Order: sequence, then C-alpha cells, then structure tokens
Amino acid sequence: MDNRDYYWLLIIVVIMAVAGWIVQSPNFPIVRGLDLQGGLQVLLEAYIPPSEAVTAEQMDTARQIIDQRVNALGVAEPLVVTEGERRILIELPGIENPDEAVALIQETALLEFIDTGSNPLPEGMCVRTSTNIGPSRCELTTGGAITDTINNPAPTYETVLTGAALREAHAQSSQFGEQYVSFALQPDATQLFADYTSSHIGQFLTIVMDKQVISSPRINSEIAGGSGSITGQFTLEEARKLALQLRFGSLPVPLRIESTRQVGATLGELSISSSIRAGIIGLAVVLLFMLVYYRLPGFLADIALLGYALLNIAVYMLVPITLTLPAITGFLISAGMAVDANILVFERMKEELRKGSSLREAIGAGFDRAWTSIRDSNIATLVISFILLIFGRSFGASTVQGFAYTLAIGVLISMFTAVFVTRTFVRIVLGRAANKLTGKKWLLGV
Repeated sequence: MDNRDYYWLLIIVVIMAVAGWIVQSPNFPIVRGLDLQGGLQVLLEAYIPPSEAVTAEQMDTARQIIDQRVNALGVAEPLVVTEGERRILIELPGIENPDEAVALIQETALLEFIDTGSNPLPEGMCVRTSTNIGPSRCELTTGGAITDTINNPAPTYETVLTGAALREAHAQSSQFGEQYVSFALQPDATQLFADYTSSHIGQFLTIVMDKQVISSPRINSEIAGGSGSITGQFTLEEARKLALQLRFGSLPVPLRIESTRQVGATLGELSISSSIRAGIIGLAVVLLFMLVYYRLPGFLADIALLGYALLNIAVYMLVPITLTLPAITGFLISAGMAVDANILVFERMKEELRKGSSLREAIGAGFDRAWTSIRDSNIATLVISFILLIFGRSFGASTVQGFAYTLAIGVLISMFTAVFVTRTFVRIVLGRAANKLTGKKWLLGV
C-alpha cells in the first residue's frame, strides 16, 4: 500500500460520482428498443422478378435513403438494416402514427435542381419548390412550416431539372487531389441545361432532395454537351455521398411492403418488468455468494460490483445504447465475468496465504498472477463480441448487435473494476488492517 492507492481511490470516487450524476439526470434517458417499448416493424422486399439481379450497392443505397426518411420522423434510435439480398428490415420504436410512417417509407424521393439566383443556400435547409408542392420528410423536422429568416412564408424556387434528367454521377479527384463530382445528363435534357447555364453564369443552381438542400454550387460557365462537374471544398466521403444522392435521387429498386407488425406496449412493459426482476435476483445472488464465500474481500468486491453496474448504466445512457432483451442479456453475462475476475484474484490470494505468505504479499501476488488469466479471457470475449457485431451488420441479425455492444462494454468496464477498483479497495482496507487480520484467516475466506 502506498500513496498511489489513495490517488486511485480519489479517481474512482470522481468517476462514480459522475456516473451517478448521469444516471439520475433527466438529460440522459435510457433508450429502449422495439421489444421493450413497442412500435412498428416493417419488412420491405425488392419488387422485381426473382430472375433479375439486385446488386448489394442498390440495396445499400435504398437502405440509406429510407434511413434518412425514418430519421425525419423523430424516432429514437430507428433501425434500418438489409436482410439477405433483397430485403430491408425497419424497426421504429415508440412510433405514434404507423400509417404516416409507412407512407413516408414508401414514397419516391424527388431530386431537383432549383434556381436560387445569387443566393447560395446552406446544406440541410428546407425550401419550397415549384415541382414538389406537397409536404415532405424535410418539413416534418421543422414542424411543418418553412419560413425565411424574418419568419415570413419562404419563396417558392423554380425547378430547372429533376433527378430524372440525370444519367450518371461519380466522385472523382483532380490531379491536385481536389475532390469533385462529375455528372452526365439524359440526351433530352442536354440542350435545356446548356441554355439555362449560359444565361445564369455566376448564379447558384441549388440541389435539393425532398425539399432539403444537399449542395448549392455556383454556375461558373455554360455546361454544354450534357456533362459537367460540381466543385467545392469536398472531402472524399462528401463527394461520394453527393454522387450517390445524384445517382439515386429516387429508390434504385422498387420496394414493396412484405409485412408490417405492430408491437404493443403491453408486451414491452412485461418484458421490462421480467428483465429487471431477473437482473435484480441474479445480481443479489452473486453479491451474496461473494460475501459468504470470501467474507471481507467479498464485501469489497461487492462494492466494486455495484460500481460496475452503475458505470454500465451510465455508459448506456451517455452513448446512448438502445436497450433490448438481448442487450440486457449481454449486460448480465458481463456482470458474471466481472465476478469471475474477482474470484480468480481471491483464489490466488488464498493459495498464497496457505503457503504461509503475509497478507500484503498475498494481495500483491494474487493480483499479479491472476492478471494474465483475466486479460486473456476478456480479450477472447472482446474478439467474440467484435465477430458478433460484424455478423449483425452483414447479415441483418440486428438483435445480435445489441447483445455484442453491451457485452463488450461490460467486459471493458469489468477489467477496470477488477484491476483498479477492487485492487484499490483491497490494498487500502486489508493492507491497513493486515496486522489485525493475522490469525483471523476465516475473515479472508481461507
């Protein structure tokens, strides 16, 4: 025992205090998944003959477009993943208007090139256009009203071309390393675009998707021949994203709703109460076992385990992590691993005490010799968690991801609590009372 133990004790107290503040703060609510709070589950399938091929790029692009639409509904942690080669699964927890959600998912996105004169528009801004006069997902995020800077009805911008006029678009790099987007028009739109750009040099031709601005480039010269480029301060990722939006202004493949399922709140509440009850019972049994079997060290480990649970909940609320039944299972399994690390340490301590070592020597040897076993087992679990995450993303097994996230977080926190928290408590409490505990090995579980 030395001064470093007290420094670590101070750090631990500060971390636990911050975690406690996060847990009790209303600014960090726990995000519940579909199975815990109910909602809407929609399965979409590519509506083309089975003999026609659907590329992975087409399905991923459709997933991204749909993801943007459902995010406009204001749903907390919506899930949009591809399942297999021709399906997309959508989960909307806590959705209040299923009909509106389904209609928004099915609609065809409208890409437009609009004339904004000498005014560039900021990315993400909602506008009115002469072609797209109905409500869109963009207006859902602004309460349904589009206004200008002085809270008056915003002007309606004239649509020059729609996405139907585009033939292709690609992200490219210049010889100086600058990123830009090249595009080509359909033959019937070439002359119209050439006439427009020649008479509007120096003005801005803004690109909008579902009335939301995605880029506002300046016309620097006449664009004849049906091909041109969009330049700007693009990163490679931004250029690729813009090219993707231009290329697939609407869904790249037609999708139909294969099935919809409304998950009731009653099922969610039942799942929550059952999970909480199981978690409390399991944690209480573990705490009791540690106290009875290891006595004083077990009591210190119980305090560290309660801190472990507090830290996990704080991380779930801060990130946030969407809690589902599999995610809760991952937390409970990681709690068992946190206890396992303490058991390895205490068993090593007991072996040293049986050999005749002093208590201080047994404490040092217990943590030093158990560390390799703790490290290797936790690394193996983290590798498995990583594999599960990759599996969930690649094959649409979304429930696996929640389990893998909470398991990995729990393992990392358990390493902190076992190696630093428990060790600090044991070194301070048992180290200071080493002389008094001589001859009282039953208090140490020996």
